[in-house]
Formats: sequence, C-alpha cells, structure tokens
Amino acid sequence: MRHIVETLIGNLDDKRRWRDHKTRVKALPTAYRTAAEAVERYLLRVGAFSDGHVMVDMLEDLDALFDQAAADGTPVRSIVGEDPADFAETFLASYSGKNWIDKERDRLSESIDHAEAASTPADPAEPDSTRPDSPDPDSTGEQS
Repeated sequence: MRHIVETLIGNLDDKRRWRDHKTRVKALPTAYRTAAEAVERYLLRVGAFSDGHVMVDMLEDLDALFDQAAADGTPVRSIVGEDPADFAETFLASYSGKNWIDKERDRLSESIDHAEAASTPADPAEPDSTRPDSPDPDSTGEQS
C-alpha cells in the first residue's frame, strides 16, 4: 500500500524530512531564520532538483550549519560572506543530482528528435505520389 501512496504523492520519508526542516528553521533566532529562509529560497530556485531526496539532504545540511552558527553566536554575515549568492552557489555545488532544467533539456531534445523523425520521409529516392507535382510512376510521360 505504501508503494501506491508514494507513487501518487511522492516519497513519504522525504515529506517528513521536509516538515522537520521547516520546523528547525522556524526554531532559529530571527536573524538566522531570515538568512536561512533567504538561502533556501535561492537554492530551491537555482538548484531546482528533480530528486527530492537530494534536495532534502541539502536543506538538512543547511539547517545544521545555521543551527551550529546560532548556538555559537556566529554572525550571519560570517556564515554567508560578503556575497550570499556566491555562498549559496558554492553550497549547492556540493550536491549532485539531476536538476529540473536538466530534465527539461532532455525533454526538449527528445521532442525535437521526435519532430524531426516524423517529418523525414522514409526514402527520399521514392517519389511522393500524394504531391500534385510528382510524376506518376506508371506513366512514361507520353500521351496517348
């Protein structure tokens, strides 16, 4: 039964882990929560993983980073540096997995291949008798 449910709505463990992640972020002190939510938003838009498991792994690691920084009193700017986008992209580079855009690139290529195959005649040497300007293959070109 679990297999059927997961097929319909996705991996239940990943959904539980997602909820746990959101709970951990809400428990952070305000400055850390705001920063963690901003980094998460950026990661989810730039990374856009098609594999939920990889995405949740990444977010749990982000939680651990911000949890530890909050516990140690590390300033937010010391976590993300002067360029938060660079921090987020470096953080993201540590996680491999197919991104949404990778799936879309594959899908686009497959669609174009399919369109090309559908529009290519089977044998270009054979005349197409459905075209009005094609000569009749039984005709010798002479009129009787």
